[in-house]
Amino acid sequence: MQKLLSRPLSNPPKPPLPYFFSHFVSKTTYDPPFSPIPKPLEPPKPPDPTPNRNSASPIKSSLPFDFRHSYSETDPSLEPIGFREPKRFSPFGPGRLDREWTGTSAPVRDEVDGFRVEEERIRVIGDPLTKEEVGELVEKYRHSDCARQINLGKNGVTHNMLDDIHNHWKRAEAVRIKCLGVPTLDMDNICFHLEEKSGGMIIYRHINILILYRGRNYDPKNRPVIPLMLWKPYAPIYPKLVKNVADGLTFEETKEMRNRGLHSPALMKLTRNGVYVNVVARVREAFETEEVVRLDCTHVGTSDCKRIGVKLRDLVPCVPILFKDEQIILWRGKSDQELNSNISDANKKSSGQRLLARLLVDSNAQGSLSCQ
Repeated sequence: MQKLLSRPLSNPPKPPLPYFFSHFVSKTTYDPPFSPIPKPLEPPKPPDPTPNRNSASPIKSSLPFDFRHSYSETDPSLEPIGFREPKRFSPFGPGRLDREWTGTSAPVRDEVDGFRVEEERIRVIGDPLTKEEVGELVEKYRHSDCARQINLGKNGVTHNMLDDIHNHWKRAEAVRIKCLGVPTLDMDNICFHLEEKSGGMIIYRHINILILYRGRNYDPKNRPVIPLMLWKPYAPIYPKLVKNVADGLTFEETKEMRNRGLHSPALMKLTRNGVYVNVVARVREAFETEEVVRLDCTHVGTSDCKRIGVKLRDLVPCVPILFKDEQIILWRGKSDQELNSNISDANKKSSGQRLLARLLVDSNAQGSLSCQ
């Protein structure tokens, strides 16, 4: 046993490779197979000519009206009873606008001189267009394959749409606007807000197609600054549209009216994102003989049904008494309520001088088209 232990090992362990290099290769004569080459320095990038949107200084705009998400589909006189998000969350982004967001709008800070604003608009519009010029512009932009087109949907005239209009006006004298959905119930309202907010002029109007002219003296380099909304703000909470008991009726009478409306034949069947320009006239005509009217809004959507009911309440006027299974039940109201609402409608129409001028322009445009 002692002999076995005293016997030297026949195969001693080999030293590892790093040990071999460190002991048998001189450090002075070691030459690596390659030497590291430094990476070439990248040339400095030229400065970005576009303004930095995340700059510390807020954007200042000289537009003389309060900023809202939708101008044609909201009523500034109606105060909400609550909000679905804190007011400090401005849709323009934190610190990007010099106006404070109130939950529904960003009011203008300085006083607005209405006379000066109207003078500037008249200066940009310039001399009135002749019939030949109107005919040429209408023939150029009224067709469905026009490249200068903006689609107006259920949100109506939105804030970011104003920027789209001015972008088209950089390279074109006019822009074609195709209106669909709930806003087409009141085309006069759309035309008014497009002219007031953009500064242009409607030179053609046919059913739901509009052509918005920029003006003779429009300069794209001096276009107004329009800060964009980064997201659509949550709609605030408003009072209930339909009361449990309609004004002027008892509970039993309201219940009977709702049952009569549900079992009556539908006056019209509305489609989703359709053209509703003749709905108000049809409902007014039906109320001459009927007390309750039903509108079939299958596949239109619950939200759009309520929007339609709100607009018909103010335009016809009437009283929405039920929204159920995408059916709208309208009651014409008492005779004294109709009289008061008609008087208020007449007062509103008498003050619409701009609407009368626009209608005259429309008649001239149609006359020039018929001559062609």
